[in-house]
Amino acid sequence: MSKTIEIIVAPDGKSRVETKGFTGGECREASRFIEQALGQHVDELLKPEFHQAATTQQQTGQGY
Repeated sequence: MSKTIEIIVAPDGKSRVETKGFTGGECREASRFIEQALGQHVDELLKPEFHQAATTQQQTGQGY
């Protein structure tokens, strides 16, 4: 799956940044510069991919 960042602007002027194809926290890092350019951060909705990657990383780190 390719990695994409979509910027959606509603008729009322509110914008939304949506990432696709990223796992874990890399979505935040990839979209940070866009969010900073757009201004005030109001809300965040984390997709299942964010939580799956975090769980996988945590599970692999417990085996030592």
